[in-house]
Amino acid sequence: MTDTQHQHHAASFGAVAADYDKARPSYPPALFEAIERLAGRPLRGADVLDVGAGTGIATRLLAERGARVIAVEPSAGMAAQLHAVSPQIPVVKGVGDELPCHDASADLITYAQAFHWTDPAKSLPEALRVLRPGGALVLFWNLKDRSVEWLAEQERRHAAALPSYHYYGVMNAVTEPLSRHPFRVVNERLRWERTITVDDVITDLRSKSYFAVAEPELRERVLADDREWLTGLFPDGRVVEPYTVDVTVAVKQ
Repeated sequence: MTDTQHQHHAASFGAVAADYDKARPSYPPALFEAIERLAGRPLRGADVLDVGAGTGIATRLLAERGARVIAVEPSAGMAAQLHAVSPQIPVVKGVGDELPCHDASADLITYAQAFHWTDPAKSLPEALRVLRPGGALVLFWNLKDRSVEWLAEQERRHAAALPSYHYYGVMNAVTEPLSRHPFRVVNERLRWERTITVDDVITDLRSKSYFAVAEPELRERVLADDREWLTGLFPDGRVVEPYTVDVTVAVKQ
């Protein structure tokens, strides 16, 4: 993907914020237990920046565990959806490459489904600037388990039908850039699943950037084909989606 295409995809989420908030997957409790264990500190009472917070799916879960969370989000549409659902969570406009924060002001910086939108040459030094000594940068992604055949077939279908299709893959190649900075890095992978309706699957797909940037006629045709295909696979309308969650915790040294 070129830089221009990358920016186009990154800017596409505001228009699909409601679909994103409605149908994107949440995160299992085990993820936050792993974050606390790997970071060596509880979330309760921690000052957390949730960068690329989107509609606040992870932000709310961090707050529920007692963290003092500030959401950092560049998209006005996504930030508006976050504020509408969770008005108690402060939201500031910004990006990870240039955090709108004071030096040494955060115990944790989290990126949920978001670090791949940054330039690590900028976002990692920014994280080091903003983190307090012993603080941690926490990166995590929900990834559909493509070892399951129907999910692998769905990926093949989308890759063939959509010129804009992309899949970032496991760990998003973050470990190597982190190794060039003063972090102690640990990784973990968790597994979980959710059961949703076929309608929810289609809504979730609408919130993907590669659907959001597609030509409307093509997008609707692919979604209609997916609905028919999924209904054949899941005639009761209930879809079990297995996920892995890749989490990287980088503790500032």
